[in-house]
Amino acid sequence: MRVISPDGEQLGVLPTKQAIEIAQNQGLDLIEVAPNSDPPVCRIMDHGKFRYEARKKAKEAKKKSKQAQIKGIRIRPNTDDHDVNFKMRNAMKFLAKGDMVKFNVIFRGPELRHKEIGRARLQMFIDGCVDVAEVYQAPRMEGRRMTMVLRPKANLAAAREARDDDEPSETKEAD
Repeated sequence: MRVISPDGEQLGVLPTKQAIEIAQNQGLDLIEVAPNSDPPVCRIMDHGKFRYEARKKAKEAKKKSKQAQIKGIRIRPNTDDHDVNFKMRNAMKFLAKGDMVKFNVIFRGPELRHKEIGRARLQMFIDGCVDVAEVYQAPRMEGRRMTMVLRPKANLAAAREARDDDEPSETKEAD
C-alpha cells in the first residue's frame, strides 16, 4: 500500500505491517483514504483530530448556509389595489432577503364563480415583482384557494451573497 506521512510527504509503497509499525511509533493511526486505487493509499494521522476538524468544518458550513423560507401572503379577490400594493412591497422585501413567497387568493361563496379576478390579482404580483422574482409555481386552484409561488431570481441571490462576503467588518479607527 502507498503510505503518506502526517506532513503530506509520500513514504512510498510499503507492506501493511511496516506501515502500521511506523504509525504506532509516531503515536498515530494508519487510515485508508483511497481503497479503490492501485495500490491502496493510506495516511498516517491522528484519527480523532481528523474527525474533530471534519465536524468543525461541517458545522461552520451549516452555519454559513441559509435555508430559504416560504413566506405567505393572503388576499381576497375584492381586496383594494392599495392593500395589494402594500402586500406587494412586503413581498419585495421577502424576496430581497432571499425568501420564497407564496400568494394565496381565498375565495368565499359566490366569489368562487369569478376565478379570473383572482388570477388577475396574482398577475399583478407577477408584474410588480418581475425585476426581483421569477414564477416558481404558476397560479393554480387548490380547493377554494388559488396559489402561486415566486422565488428570487438566481442572479440576485448570487449578487447578494457576493455583497455579504465583500462587506468589510466594522472596526474603529484609532486617532
